[in-house]
Amino acid sequence: MARASAVLTVAESKRLIAKGVAALPSVKRAMHKGMIAIAKGTTNAYVVEELLGKGIDKPAYTTGLTLPKKTMHTSGLREQRLPDVVLKDGVQVEGLTVIEAVKQMRSGDVFIKGANALDYKRRVAGILIGHPEGGTIGATIGTVVARRVELVIPVGLEKLVYEDIETLSIKTRACDDELLTETPTMMPVTGTIVTEIEALKLLCNVDATLISAGGIGGAEGSVRLLIEGRKEDVEMALSLIESIQGEPPFVSS
Repeated sequence: MARASAVLTVAESKRLIAKGVAALPSVKRAMHKGMIAIAKGTTNAYVVEELLGKGIDKPAYTTGLTLPKKTMHTSGLREQRLPDVVLKDGVQVEGLTVIEAVKQMRSGDVFIKGANALDYKRRVAGILIGHPEGGTIGATIGTVVARRVELVIPVGLEKLVYEDIETLSIKTRACDDELLTETPTMMPVTGTIVTEIEALKLLCNVDATLISAGGIGGAEGSVRLLIEGRKEDVEMALSLIESIQGEPPFVSS
């Protein structure tokens, strides 16, 4: 048994998670024969790049961003958005939204949707909803469940919360309080959750444990992972992480 530790910034984690999603057996099968729809989101922008095998304008593949209120850096953001990415048998389908794609899906197909909160122990994610009709998840979750479409949820450990998602959902949906600010509601979702931990298991067959978080000088929101496994597998994981380290921030100031 060998052991090592490594630090991943938020952007580096997103890249690692995206590689893990691309390595999922179900995603590989659907890339060969099936349909994959990738909802807009910051982590999903990296997923698009990994599945397409080429770079995209990632800031243009986002929705519902969380930004600091008083030190907002928007120079790297885009007013115009890229069209939704839907793949059929590994080939991009033009002119089809993810919502329309999900309506065509069946068992064995894959819908990839990011999340805003994660209760890792209970394997439940939370998605914030600001749209009055439920947004992308509200328009798709019923079909996903009814047709046994696999919901893949790429989400970084930076989004861990300490209360269970169901409780948080109830709190955000309380209707007997006066709202003093715009407050989104939260929808609990379950599916195939892929964090840095699952990505390293899929890609390098190692066990990873979150042992600390945070930092400065660009490491704000970072995670420190303890990596354990056979020496050759841990070395492979360290090599992979080293190749990812230096991933630029999603949006530069």
